[in-house]
Amino acid sequence: MNTPLTPTSGLMRGRIHVLPVRVYYEDTDAAGIVYYANYLKYAERGRTEMLRTLGVEQQKLRDQTGMQFVMREGEVKYRRPARLDDALTVETSLTELGAASVRMSQIIRRSDAEELARFTAHVACTGSDGKPMRLPATLRDALADYVNAKTE
Repeated sequence: MNTPLTPTSGLMRGRIHVLPVRVYYEDTDAAGIVYYANYLKYAERGRTEMLRTLGVEQQKLRDQTGMQFVMREGEVKYRRPARLDDALTVETSLTELGAASVRMSQIIRRSDAEELARFTAHVACTGSDGKPMRLPATLRDALADYVNAKTE
């Protein structure tokens, strides 16, 4: 009997979540360099998979509490290009847990070493009506031990 394959959610290294990502042809421009907007996709996957690794599934959270995450503010600094077939890691750490928001820091690296891009993300918690909503206690509890991690 075959065991079904599941996508990787990465893993926690201390307080830092690490997600492996491969650069495919579809991610690149004509020169084989990752198109700048695709780094944002890698970062989104890193944030989502960190939550999943910590036991937070966003669809289930929305179904149970009505809360959803929306990007409030983001900043990216590109340092070096990623290229076709590169093996990358997306490192995600929580830097602040507010009443109705979460701040995260992210670094995308090639081969776990060379820094390619650095992100800061401020995500807000809202209800389905789009109005701010406090973090549910279960979510706050799941995230609290991972705040203030450094990714240097």
